[in-house]
Amino acid sequence: MAGAANGFRALVFDVDGTLAETEELHRRAFNEIFAAFGLDWEWDPVRYRELLRVTGGKERIRAYAETLGTPLDEGLVRTLHAAKTQRYAQLVAAGELALRPGIRELVEAGRGAGMAIGVATTTNLPNVEALTRATWGRPATEVFDVIAAGDMVRAKKPAPDVYRLALDELGLAGHEVIAFEDSRNGLLAARGAHIPCVIAPSPWTLGQRFDEAALVVDEFSECLPLSRLLTRVSETI
Repeated sequence: MAGAANGFRALVFDVDGTLAETEELHRRAFNEIFAAFGLDWEWDPVRYRELLRVTGGKERIRAYAETLGTPLDEGLVRTLHAAKTQRYAQLVAAGELALRPGIRELVEAGRGAGMAIGVATTTNLPNVEALTRATWGRPATEVFDVIAAGDMVRAKKPAPDVYRLALDELGLAGHEVIAFEDSRNGLLAARGAHIPCVIAPSPWTLGQRFDEAALVVDEFSECLPLSRLLTRVSETI
């Protein structure tokens, strides 16, 4: 059982936009794969921001095709997404990604306090693996005690499924965990699992509503020292 600090036993992080500013690399990977497959699709930043309201890469592909009135065969959707995942991993491995300020320190502080460290994400496990190897230089299982990914649950964020899976794996209740997110969809997912949530918006989620958050900061570095954060969040419960 993980150690307790102010009654909290675990820190659980979203991935895209939270651990790192990944969305621009995702957008580039999507566009490169669309071109490679002969699709006349180009997701510019404005359109991609709108598409981020739909959680999950395959889901975004389907949603965009439907807006064009040209639904894609499900096999092609899976093929496109698999190719995009591979291309994204290549971009990440090339060193085009860095952790957001404060993330590494929060993980280390949590470990030092005897807390469990987990991930609850809409993205898939290969993307988590690519990120940890590029930024920590280690496999995801050496960085996180629990990894709950979008391809492991029935419903993606804003549904709470992925956070409930993380809680089950941790053997903890929601009030014993703090979630870290960058988006309203992630916030709603965490709150749906009764987990207090700290928000640091990314460039892609600025302007979203975060009324239900325990705390909203500009960057996760503002959450340090961890002892102060735990006190602040405990006062909101």
